[in-house]
Formats: sequence, C-alpha cells, structure tokens
Amino acid sequence: MKKILIALLLGVTMVSTAQEKVLLRLNYEKGQKYTMDMKMAQVIGTGIMTNNMHIQMKYNITGVSGDTYESSSKITKMVMDMKQGAVNISYDSSKKDEELDETGKMMKSKMQPMLSATIMTKGDNLGNILETKVEPSNIQGAKDITKQSSSVIYPKEAVAVGDTWTKTKNDGAMNFSFTYKVKSISSKNVLIDISGKVTGAADGDITGAMDIDRGSGMPLESNINMTMKIQGQDATTNMTAKFTKG
Repeated sequence: MKKILIALLLGVTMVSTAQEKVLLRLNYEKGQKYTMDMKMAQVIGTGIMTNNMHIQMKYNITGVSGDTYESSSKITKMVMDMKQGAVNISYDSSKKDEELDETGKMMKSKMQPMLSATIMTKGDNLGNILETKVEPSNIQGAKDITKQSSSVIYPKEAVAVGDTWTKTKNDGAMNFSFTYKVKSISSKNVLIDISGKVTGAADGDITGAMDIDRGSGMPLESNINMTMKIQGQDATTNMTAKFTKG
C-alpha cells in the first residue's frame, strides 16, 4: 500500500509539473540598463557573397507605465566583414582611422552618424514595438537595427510545456512566419524551440531556440537559423543575440 501511495504521489507531481503555466511578459523597471550583443553571418551561393556583422547596443529603460515602457538606446560597437566577388569590405568602429584600410574608412564615414544616433522606443510588455524615434531624425538605417534586435512577441495567454504561438514579420521583400513552442519551464528559465518559413523574395525554413529569464521576461539568448533559396542560389543566415543586465 505504501508503495502504491508513493507511486500515486509521484504521478500527481509529474502531472502538476507538466501542466505548469507561465505568463510571459517583459517586466522592465525604470532605470534598468542592459546590453544586447548580436552576431549575424550570411552566405549566398558558394561564397559568392558573405556578410558577417557584430553589433553591440546599450539600452536604458527611461519609463514604465502600466503595460508599456519607454527606452533609449545607442549602438556602441559595429563590426562588419563583407565579401562580394573580389570586393572585400572590413569595418570595426572600435578601430582608429590609421588602423582602417580605404574601404574601412569609407564605411566609417557612412556608419558614424548611426553610431552617434539615439534611438527612442516605446513598446508593450508583450514585446510589440509601438513607436520608434531617432535623434537626429535623418539617420538612415537606425530604425531597421531596432527591428532586427526585437526578438519575440509573447502570447497574451499563459503557456505550458508543449504550447505554441505564431508571429509573422515582414521586411518589405520577405515574410518571416515564426512558430514558438515551449520546450521546458523551470523556476528561473523558459526554453523555447523556434521553427518557421520564409516566403516572398526568398523561400526557406527557419529553426532556432530561445532562453527566456522567467522573472524579467527578458530573452537571455536567441539563436535563429535560416536556410533559403534566393534567385536560385542557396543562402543561409545565422543570427545570435544575447541580452545582459547592466
């Protein structure tokens, strides 16, 4: 009888754990600061074109009101290594002029305004970006960086292991349809599996994973892999983003 009771208790515990639900929300606090470190690697064809990029951004939560927050951010580092045919372009914002070649100096003149820009964002606790402003307002490309760094839109309902939700993004030329599936829930983290499709100017598949801090709702790390066909050429994009407080 004792063994039967123990077995029943274990069964109840396992069921309770499996049915545990978590409400995923961005629980920001005013004055909170964090850093995003994003790396992206793209290859088109058999090395016809490659693009490796590394961007660091500093975020400051300037206000929280109800379900919305406001933040200001700046790009603090940008590294680019691009190759297209016989043309190579390399740029590192942390290097001095004398350390850059001619193409690097050319890229610096184009990227310097973006590095000096302040990006102000208003969003909600689901992760939706409601408004974006850039100062100075004539800086091209700064808003696009913010869109790329937006990792996930959370569902309104609480989720349990095995639950899924979907989100579609459009960049004007391609549609990205993401499916997020809860892989596991612990006292500190929520692990998510990512899958999906790319359609439009390219066609392909999306795979990936995400580690979410359960308390703050902040995605600690996300990995996105895309395998596509673009005008008959094989193409891959691998993107990793890490978020740390402070």
